[in-house]
Amino acid sequence: MFRGRTCNPRPERPFPQDSVLHHKIPREKRTPTASRTVRTVGSGSYPHLVMSSPSIASNQLRVAVLAPISWRVPPRRYGPWEQFVSLLTEGLVSRGVDVTLFATADSVTGARLVGTAPTGYSEDARLDPKVWESLHISAVFEQAEEFDLIHNSFDFLPLTYSGLVDTPVITTIHGFSSERILPVYEKYNDRGYYVAISDADRHEKLDYVATIYHGIDMQAFVVRPWSGDYLLFFGRIHPDKGTAVAIEVAERAGMPLTIAGIIQDDDYFDRFVRPRVDGKQVTYIGPVGPETRSDLLGGARALLHLIDFDEPFGFSVVEAMACGTPVIAYARGSMPELIRERESGFLVSSVDEAVAAVDASGRLDRMAVRASVEHRFDVNRMVDEYLAAYRLVVGNHCAGQTKGSNVR
Repeated sequence: MFRGRTCNPRPERPFPQDSVLHHKIPREKRTPTASRTVRTVGSGSYPHLVMSSPSIASNQLRVAVLAPISWRVPPRRYGPWEQFVSLLTEGLVSRGVDVTLFATADSVTGARLVGTAPTGYSEDARLDPKVWESLHISAVFEQAEEFDLIHNSFDFLPLTYSGLVDTPVITTIHGFSSERILPVYEKYNDRGYYVAISDADRHEKLDYVATIYHGIDMQAFVVRPWSGDYLLFFGRIHPDKGTAVAIEVAERAGMPLTIAGIIQDDDYFDRFVRPRVDGKQVTYIGPVGPETRSDLLGGARALLHLIDFDEPFGFSVVEAMACGTPVIAYARGSMPELIRERESGFLVSSVDEAVAAVDASGRLDRMAVRASVEHRFDVNRMVDEYLAAYRLVVGNHCAGQTKGSNVR
C-alpha cells in the first residue's frame, strides 16, 4: 500500500472570507437554489480584489499537478485540458507554490517536471495510451508522501489510486463523456474533492468543493475595434460541435466561413464538411496554435458555436470574446454562464435565430464584449480560486475531517 504525506504542523492561513469557495453542501440539505449558489461571486463579475491578489499567498504548499498525456503541456495546437494545466501550473509557480508537474517529458514548464511518456500519445501513434497512462498515473501516487496535495486534472482513472494514499486528491472534472464513467466518481465521492468547471456541469449525484471557471491569459488576446468580414468555427470537428450547422448558418447569412480545428470524427468530416469546403464560401485551415489564435479569433465577425451537447466549458468561446468577437451559441451547457445576451454574444435555439444574430453581431461594441470577460475569466482569478480550494482541502484533511463528514 502506498503511503501519503503526514499532515504538516505548519500553521495554515485563515481561509479568505471573500473567497468563492464554500464548504460542500450536504445533498439532503440542498435546494435547487443552494446547489447553484455555491459560487456566490461567480454569478456576476468577479471582484477586482481577487485579481492577481497577493493576499492569497502560497505558504509553500507542495502540490503535484497531474496532467493528461494526450498532448504536450502546453499544447502546441490543440489540447484544452493540457492548456488548463499549463495556465494553472505556471500561475501557481509565479505565486511561489512548490509545484511538481506530472506530464509528458517534452512539456515546457517553470515547475519541476516528472515526465514518464516521451510525448503525447495523440502526437505519436507508436505510443500505447493504456501503457503510458498507467506508468504516468502510478508515478505521482508512488511519490504521494512528498506532497501536501495532488491535483488530478487527468480524468477519473487516478481516483482508483486515491484510496491507497493519505495525501488528499482534488479533481477538476472537465466533463462527463458519458454516464458510464459516473460510477468511479460516485465511489470516491466521500474521499475525493471535486471541482466543477461550470455550474451546468455539476452532477446531481456528486458533491463539490467549488465551481471554478477556467481562466485565460488575457494579455495574449488583442481586441480589434472593428468587425471582421468572415465567420469562424473554432474547435474539434465533430457532430457535437456543430460544424455542419455553422456552414449552413454562414451560407444563409451570406458570409464566408473559416473552419479551424482538428478532425476528431473522420466520417462526419468526409460526409458533412469536406464536400462543402471550396476555399471561398467555406475554408478549412486545420488546427491553429497560440501564435495565430488571437489574429484568427479577433478578425472574425462572430464565432459560431452551435453545439449539440451540453458543453461544460468553452475555451474558444472565452478567447473569442477576449478578442472582442461576439459568440453566437446554442444555449446549452455552460453557454449561458459564459455569454451575456446581446452584450458579448447571442444565445439562440435555431438556425433561423443564428442567422439573424449574425447580422446583429456586427452592431455590438467589441470593447464591451472584451470587458464582459476580462475579469470573470482571467487566469489570475482562476489561480486564486484554486489556491483557496487547496487550503480548504489541506486544512480539512489535516484537521481530520474525513471526507463525508462536515465538509459537505
